[in-house]
Amino acid sequence: MRAIRFTLWAAVGVTGAYGLALIAFARGERRPSVLWFIVAALCIYAIGYRFYSKFIAERVLELDDAQPTPAVRLANGRDYVPTPRWITFGHHFAAIAGPGPLVGPVLAAQFGYLPSTLWIVIGAVLGGSVQDFVILGYSLKRDGRSLGRMAREEIGPVGGAIALAGVMLIMVILIAVLGLVVVNAMKHSVWATSTVAATVPIAMFVGLYMTWLRPGRVVEASAIGVTLILLAVVGGRYVTGLGCASWFDLDAPHLAAWIIGYGFLASVLPIWLLLAPRDYLSAFIKIGTIAALAGGIVALHPPTLMPALTRFTDGTGPVFGGKVFPFAFITVACGAISGFHALIASGTTPKMLERARDARMVGYGCMLMESFVAVMAMIAAIMLKPGVYFAINAPPGVVGTSAAACAKITAWGFPVTPAEMNQIATAVGETSLFARTGGAPSLAVGMAQIFAHSLGGTAVMALWYHFAIMFEALFILSTLDAGTRVARFMLQDLLGHFWAPFGKFQLVPEHSRDFPHRGVRVGLFSLLRHHRSARWHQLAMAVVRYR
Repeated sequence: MRAIRFTLWAAVGVTGAYGLALIAFARGERRPSVLWFIVAALCIYAIGYRFYSKFIAERVLELDDAQPTPAVRLANGRDYVPTPRWITFGHHFAAIAGPGPLVGPVLAAQFGYLPSTLWIVIGAVLGGSVQDFVILGYSLKRDGRSLGRMAREEIGPVGGAIALAGVMLIMVILIAVLGLVVVNAMKHSVWATSTVAATVPIAMFVGLYMTWLRPGRVVEASAIGVTLILLAVVGGRYVTGLGCASWFDLDAPHLAAWIIGYGFLASVLPIWLLLAPRDYLSAFIKIGTIAALAGGIVALHPPTLMPALTRFTDGTGPVFGGKVFPFAFITVACGAISGFHALIASGTTPKMLERARDARMVGYGCMLMESFVAVMAMIAAIMLKPGVYFAINAPPGVVGTSAAACAKITAWGFPVTPAEMNQIATAVGETSLFARTGGAPSLAVGMAQIFAHSLGGTAVMALWYHFAIMFEALFILSTLDAGTRVARFMLQDLLGHFWAPFGKFQLVPEHSRDFPHRGVRVGLFSLLRHHRSARWHQLAMAVVRYR
């Protein structure tokens, strides 16, 4: 049996190495199939998770399920809540997987597919996953403390306070940027706004279902929640024709106000009520869409259209300035490694894990999943014709517009015509795709082409394009709400320097997850206690005493 396992894992390793070598050494007209990107990535992820993460769990972190986690020891029903590992996995993945793995690889494709693909796969296995896992493991050993608070304990109160304040400022800037991205993706998009709005009451219902109505019935709650989320996704397309469409057709300022309000609720409500179930359900949509995208790529397995290396590795690229080193690594961002993940791994997640050894699946596994998202984004970009890619992503100040842009891009060796751009714009329901910078529109076009050719044909390409836009908004918002809650933790830690009670999460009532029971009991008591009948008065007192 051991020999069989050894042979199977050896085959996985050889297949991954062959796929990576095929991608790395293909040149000229011999373009590799994008299928090899998926094969190489999955094989290398499997080797890394099976062997390297196990070594870290057993030899470095020495995780032991016999030791109760902070969520168990410090349970308070609000921030410290023992949560099933798949819900914790969904929350952590949804929290760390923001715009980086979606738009970063798309923008970095201006250097060609090779530099960023190697960094996404190898960097995640050896860097990003290790960082997330190790930070999560050490936070578990320190009562789920935040990164800033652990820094204060290691380097002293003054240095720790400075570090905490610096990280807090970075977090505020990051949240502002994520909010801006979400607003730009959702403004005047009835489908995206209505779908995202529907996820909030659905998540709260699922949270109440798992905690109050049917405690522990995760499969039941998941089935109900996913069904409702899918109905929201499909039904959002038809909201435009309803009388309530104006409620969701919001401009940027009004949409920003609603997002600020949602961020506040996500940061202060009990984690089991809104944040955890919403991120968990969002993870189904995220992972399901990526899996469908991978299925479409496997079905089509077309060759790459972007070369392995372009002429822009020298820093003269039209999408953004900078040489391939270090800007390919910076642009890919959290597709391979991200400091923001350390804030989540020492923020909400260690306060949710039921068992210490689940940190391996959550910390290491979620980063591998995010890296795979980045691989899918890269594939969506390099399946576009290079001329079309640069026409969409290059700003007008660099290449001009319309015919002038096409002429300049064609002169670089990447042919494209105005008629070709107009045809694609018409197919996806846009007036123009020239200079749609930022990476998100070109990613949506790439995803729409994959889905259209594998599911429904070009007649429904506009549907898939707008679905991709909605998907990107849903993807990013889950990072925004978790980041807001982590910022609340960091603010409490920072204020705890001046008044210790501010930094104590245990100030929340121990049985706060019982607040629905208590609310009902108090309401009934208020109604019944004024009744003149002694029988009704006895009933009221029984309601209050009941637990």
